[in-house]
This record gives sequence, structure tokens and C-alpha cells, in this order.
Amino acid sequence: MHTRVDFLYLNEADMIKAGVTDMAACVECMEEMFRILSVGDYKMAGQNGNSHGAMVTFPANPPFPNMPKDGPDRRFMAMPAYLGGKFDIAGMKWYGSNEENREKGLPRSILTVMLNDKNTGAPLALMSANLLSAYRTGAVPGVGAKYLAPKDARMVGVIGPGVMSKTSVASFVCACPGLDTVLVSGRGQASIDSFIAFIKENYPQFKTITVVDSMEAACYGADIVTMGTSSTFGMENYPFIEEKWLKPGMLLSCPACVRVDDEFMANRARKVLEHYALYEAWADEYSYPSFDSLGIIGVRYLDLMRDGKIAREDIVELGDVVSGHAPAREFEGQIVINSVGGMPVEDLAWGHTVYQKARQLGLGVSLNLWDTPFLA
Repeated sequence: MHTRVDFLYLNEADMIKAGVTDMAACVECMEEMFRILSVGDYKMAGQNGNSHGAMVTFPANPPFPNMPKDGPDRRFMAMPAYLGGKFDIAGMKWYGSNEENREKGLPRSILTVMLNDKNTGAPLALMSANLLSAYRTGAVPGVGAKYLAPKDARMVGVIGPGVMSKTSVASFVCACPGLDTVLVSGRGQASIDSFIAFIKENYPQFKTITVVDSMEAACYGADIVTMGTSSTFGMENYPFIEEKWLKPGMLLSCPACVRVDDEFMANRARKVLEHYALYEAWADEYSYPSFDSLGIIGVRYLDLMRDGKIAREDIVELGDVVSGHAPAREFEGQIVINSVGGMPVEDLAWGHTVYQKARQLGLGVSLNLWDTPFLA
């Protein structure tokens, strides 16, 4: 018997060398992940096997002096999963998050991913995952754009030009090569400047980059609008997009909080989300109306279904569109709303892909867990 267990440690520099920022490859990876998801070859957390993960939060007034105090985005999150198909891998994304990190020059969330052997549970790799998570988050809207955006899309509207919008636009370029114009609406000049610098450096096909002074202006004439704003939970705090601002046939991509008119969403918009069972799990875990607590627009779909305003068949899974089991639109000119919530199977798919490339290139540091376990 071979009892020795080694695993590969990959820092951020290793991950970059292994291609974690290769958005075209990441979009392709997410597309394959959706095909696997659509046939059910996966498991996520919870008794239902579809939970986003498990979260630790803190009280506003901790009863112990060393216990963290609640604050903006202060939490720990574990996101375990198994993904089958060509990936056939188990693992987990783990992170801590605190908005105060920015004052220390750190990202709001600091993430790692562990990959494990599906049979023994032994670790295969521990990897830096901030870039991994950012690129897989951006790649999912790219898969959406490939199947849901107008085929001749040229203009993108960006509302909230942070990291999510950077990676979303990067994926839109892969899906819609005719894009050449960006409209940008943001609250802070630093984030706007950073976004523009990112686009100019990486995507010279954008001949026109225009900063606009409102969300309405960012929507005007856009074939794709992506939401990247941060928001305090509670429906009244979410940015509101009016139907009249949106071009017929356009795609509203929502990896961040957004609100639209319920009547428009129920009766005229195409309602797409990554995976219906994930949103069902959220509805079970959060009190109704769940949208008030989560801000993910696909959760609002399920609230409307509970209210009797839409039926289950009105909600479309992206995997079914990718697999050809559902059309992108019910009629020409229909506006599509694509909800992006995030799943650990996405982290495993891209993490496994980058891990395999790192092994091919001889990257990372091999760490020993044990030669023979002391207690077995």
C-alpha cells in the first residue's frame, strides 16, 4: 500500500502562469460545466445537494471580547461540491470577507480552493483563488452572452465598474467579438479610471469608451448591460432599472444586485438563471421574500412564482439553453434577464483545469501531508 500523501500548493503567481486569467478558456470551461450540471452529474452542500454553501456571520454586539463584530460583508464561507463529467473532482472554496480589508490594501475577500481525490478525500491541490473566483464569476455571464445576447451585439453598458464588471466585459468579448463600444456608470472616479485602464490595456477593439452620469445613460442603446454595483440588502436599496431604458432584444446580465418592475419581469422578460435547484435551496434557507435578503434577481423569480405571478416553466436554466433544450427567447425582441448567483461547481471546474495545466508546466510546490498516517 502507498500511504504517502502529497499535494500541490499554487500561489497567485503560479495560478497566473497556469492560465487562470485566460478568459476564453474559462468561458469554454464554464460552458462544459453547464452541460454537466444540466444532466445532474454533480453534488453541492446541504441535504438537497444544491446549497451555495455554509456561512458564518457575527452578532452586532458579540458576547465575548475576541469574537468578531458584524460589519459590512464580514463573514466566512465554505462552498464544497463534487463535479462529474470530464472534471470528476471534489473540493471546496473557502474564504473570509471583510469590507475593512480595503483599508489595509487587501481584497475584501481572501479566497482559497482545495481540490480532493473523490474516493479517499486526500488533498490534491491547495490554490490561491481570488483570481480563480473572479474569472469564473465573469465567465458565467460570458456563457450567457454567447447564447442570450443579440448576435450582432456592439455596445456594452456597465453599471458599477468594479472587478466583476472587468471580468464580465472580458468574457463578453470572447462571446461577442463585434463589441466595440462601452458606456460606463460608476459612483467613484477611482473605479471608473481603473476600469477604463483595464479595457484600454487588454481590449483595444473597444474604439469608444464613454463615461455617463446615470444608470439610464449606461443602458441607452446597449446590446448588453451588466450590473456590478454593491448594495445594502433590502429591496429598497437595490439599483432599479426601468424597462423603457432597455433596448428590445438586449441582455441584462446580473451578477450583482438589481431590481426591475415585477410586471415587466413577469410578463415580458425572458427569465434565465444558472441552475434552478440552487435558487430553490436559497428559497428554503432564507425567509420569504428571499430577494430582500439576497439581492440576486433570480431569487425574485421564485418569489414571483410563490406569489402566483409566474409559473415554473417561465424560468429557464442556462444549462438548458446551452444544451439546446430551451430557446434563448420566446419571441423576437424579447429582453433577457440573466441571473448569476455563483456555485462551487464553477470553482471546481476552473480550479481543476488550472491545476492540470500547472502540473503539465511543473508549477507550484509539492507539500507532504504524511508518509504514513500516525493514526490509521
